[in-house]
Amino acid sequence: MGNGKSGIFDTEAGRCLQQLARQPYDLTAPESLTSGGRLEKYVCRSDSLRLLYSTQRVTDQVIDALQELADECCLVEQFRQMRRGAVLNRIDGWPSENRQVLHTSCRDIFSSSPAEPSAAAQAKDNLSQLKDFLGDLETGRISNALGEKFDTLIHVGIGGSDLGPRAIYESLRAFGRSDRKVYFISNVDPDDAAAVLEQVNLATSLVVIVSKSGTTMETLANEQIVREVLRRADLDPRNHCVAITGEGSPMDNLACYLRSFHMYDFIGGRFSITSMVGMVTLGFALGYEKILDFLQGAAEIDLLAEEPDIRSNLPLLLAMLGVWNHTFLGYPTLAVLPYCQALHRFPAHLQQCDMESNGKSIDRLGRKLTHQSGPILWGEPGTNGQHAFFQLLHQGTEIVPVEFIGFLQSQRGIDVEVSGTLSQQKLVANLLAQSVALATGKQDENPNRRFPGNRPSLLLIAERLTPAVMGALLAVYEAKIVFQGFTWNINSFDQEGVQLGKVLATRFLICMTEGQKRHDSLESKLLQIVLEKGC
Repeated sequence: MGNGKSGIFDTEAGRCLQQLARQPYDLTAPESLTSGGRLEKYVCRSDSLRLLYSTQRVTDQVIDALQELADECCLVEQFRQMRRGAVLNRIDGWPSENRQVLHTSCRDIFSSSPAEPSAAAQAKDNLSQLKDFLGDLETGRISNALGEKFDTLIHVGIGGSDLGPRAIYESLRAFGRSDRKVYFISNVDPDDAAAVLEQVNLATSLVVIVSKSGTTMETLANEQIVREVLRRADLDPRNHCVAITGEGSPMDNLACYLRSFHMYDFIGGRFSITSMVGMVTLGFALGYEKILDFLQGAAEIDLLAEEPDIRSNLPLLLAMLGVWNHTFLGYPTLAVLPYCQALHRFPAHLQQCDMESNGKSIDRLGRKLTHQSGPILWGEPGTNGQHAFFQLLHQGTEIVPVEFIGFLQSQRGIDVEVSGTLSQQKLVANLLAQSVALATGKQDENPNRRFPGNRPSLLLIAERLTPAVMGALLAVYEAKIVFQGFTWNINSFDQEGVQLGKVLATRFLICMTEGQKRHDSLESKLLQIVLEKGC
């Protein structure tokens, strides 16, 4: 930890929070949400977002203790060090990546004194290259062999090279250019690529292939499918394919690609949306000025995250409320439920960003953790979820804290009044109703209609989901994940857990392609069973 202690429960604040967790605030008590100005007091604001947390099982004493825990763990100071280039992607005493963590530098381009000047300079240079590239696409200086402009982009990647860019693209489609379309291919399942390729005009399609290492199995397989389909259409893949990869990687080869954009070791895949991983596709779809708005929204939150006061630091407060629910109250999962259809892929991005970052069981010295680390995160948009899994949220035996996300205005402004209210009003009313219902519950003589309540939630709300607000929302969750990792004293920036499956998959592929020479191996025996014909 920032203070050298091995676990949360070794801190004075941690021990205090353990005591407070024995009797958390009762949200079902009469006037529990309205007494003492609770609704008005438990609000935290940024320039574009508000965090309402009166429906959490917290008191002033709990918030004070969470502040003390943040201070003892030096969370804000570690965040400041991260932004300034400290090598935080490491496990002390053991071989690890030993890298800086500078995704925030990708948007630290608006300040005259950026936190890490050299990384910010690289970000500015990349954006300048992207601006020129987008300009050449617009003027037709970069076009297909017939001189036609590219009107379609196919984004090929997986994991952080797909989930984040896809989520943000979907969230901001309302602001996209009407003359351009974007498609995504990620799964190595060949039907994923085939379903996209049969929809597009290949002649006017750019293909952006994203792999930091240049060796990602699924992405390279999908790239070859795309290249083969282009060749069958008498199109030269080099004139259609753009690489986004690490400098010097096998994909960093202009003999094979129309253009190459670089990503850097100090930016992890799941934190890479604001790098060229996301900006090339979003720039094509939205235009250069809108991606600057998006980056500006993220940059404002990065600065706010350095505020020491938990009641004023929205991402820090969000993080510590999550620690309270997961580590101290013992709730194992977290639902992120956006009441906004445009955010329908945002929980999927957060699943990776959160669980790949904080799904760890050793601390930063390689020691087994003595406390819980990251929760299982999941979610779907409301109000659809109300007709699916909300039964469990309200009356199930598993208590699931909820983070609601909502907006007062729709993106597109197309709405009609039905029964005296607009659809957007109905959406907001449902959001608020679910938060109150989870908290307060309902007593009834009929046990089947009894709601126990005391199910914590919070609400992140903004006026409207714009590019700047989406940038802020993304940065809030990125900072939340980082703060929680610092609290649990884990390395949130590596992903060793994804490697073992890759190694074993390679062994199975060797068996498939070279024959089953080792008939006594696990791989050979399992393949024989799986590949049997019939039932």
